[in-house]
Amino acid sequence: MATLLELSHALLDPIFSPWVDRLLVISLVLIAAVVFYHHVFERLERLQSRLRQQNQELLGLHTAGLLVSADLSLDSVLETVVHSARELIETRYGALSVIDEAGRIRHFLTSGLSQETSQQIGPLPTGHGILSVVLQQGERLRLDNIQNDERSIGFPEHHPIMRSLLAVPIVCRCPFRGNLYLSEKEDSSAFSAEEEETLVRFAHQAAVAIDNAYLHSQVKDLGAARERIRIAHEMHDGLAQVLAYVNTKAQVVKECLRQERSAVAEEHLDQLANASRKVYDDVRAQILELRTTAPNDRGLVESLRSYIEQWEQLTQLKAALRLPKAIDLAPDVELQLLRIVQESLTNVRKHSGASRVALSLESVDNELRLTIEDDGSGFDPSAVSTSTPPYSPRFGLATMRERAEAVGGHWSISSTPGHGTRITARLPQLPHSMEVETS
Repeated sequence: MATLLELSHALLDPIFSPWVDRLLVISLVLIAAVVFYHHVFERLERLQSRLRQQNQELLGLHTAGLLVSADLSLDSVLETVVHSARELIETRYGALSVIDEAGRIRHFLTSGLSQETSQQIGPLPTGHGILSVVLQQGERLRLDNIQNDERSIGFPEHHPIMRSLLAVPIVCRCPFRGNLYLSEKEDSSAFSAEEEETLVRFAHQAAVAIDNAYLHSQVKDLGAARERIRIAHEMHDGLAQVLAYVNTKAQVVKECLRQERSAVAEEHLDQLANASRKVYDDVRAQILELRTTAPNDRGLVESLRSYIEQWEQLTQLKAALRLPKAIDLAPDVELQLLRIVQESLTNVRKHSGASRVALSLESVDNELRLTIEDDGSGFDPSAVSTSTPPYSPRFGLATMRERAEAVGGHWSISSTPGHGTRITARLPQLPHSMEVETS
């Protein structure tokens, strides 16, 4: 700039007067400054535009990630993934393929196709053409025209026209493998490299959500298996032993009748009748537990209230209740809480000899506290073993503790012979509403 000014001064000095010379120099400086600042502002504007685009992308990713993570059902998560991806990149069509270990498409979900169009197209793809390409980690497809790719074999009849394609793999830690496909931008433009990176980032979020849903389904399956084991123990400790007892008593009665000892036979028949009444009550109680509506269907408070009302009818005992109007807990916590209540009340019925029981739910120190107290015979918890009747494995102390600890909670028992029993479970989530109702 200094050399340019000196050259201009040397050329113009013989022609113009000093003040004209100075004016020209100032004009050149101003022009140079305008050009410089124009480039600066143009650069800043491009940077600001890019920042706006990145903010929109991050907001879109955040929103899509929340939608995908909001559900724990694997089928629902997969549907949400393909719908959210299509809305994020603003495309007309989207699809997600579930691939087995042999690389074959086992499930194929679509978004953007009407039900009528899907029916006209016919069976979903099973792994031919461009869709048969199994994308591994790091692999992607971005095509401006699908027909120009050598792997393309065309579309079936009634299939909507699709030219562009953007595909990325969904790489999970669980056994799930899949590809995420998008086609036809809403504005008919080609997919950009930035949109490809956006979809890759979304696929990472989707993979985490799918893993969570898969693990949740495994936990539910494990819970169902544990319930089956619990029922099997109940049947073994209850029905099987009583049936064996009935068989023994029947043999004794038969022998007494053969020896014409009718008084002794009548005594054994009374014992049989008493045993049958007990096992009848046990079976009714087990059926009640199995038929109790799951918390997800009616809400935990209503499930508890319904179960306890039927339990009162079965046992002829009155239960004093202190329950909130509503409780906001995770589904697995709700289920374990319901099962702890059922197990506790079963113990009251079978072992306590109580005339009164009280149940309460309240928020204490940022925890949901369940308390069940009876005025029964009580016992010494330290003296209980798995082989000490009447507190055999069916008593369920270990089961209740495991249920509470499985959801991050704590369980404790307080009992003294002759002074009743109190069971307390503390769970690590707060109720949504703790307006208490009593009954």
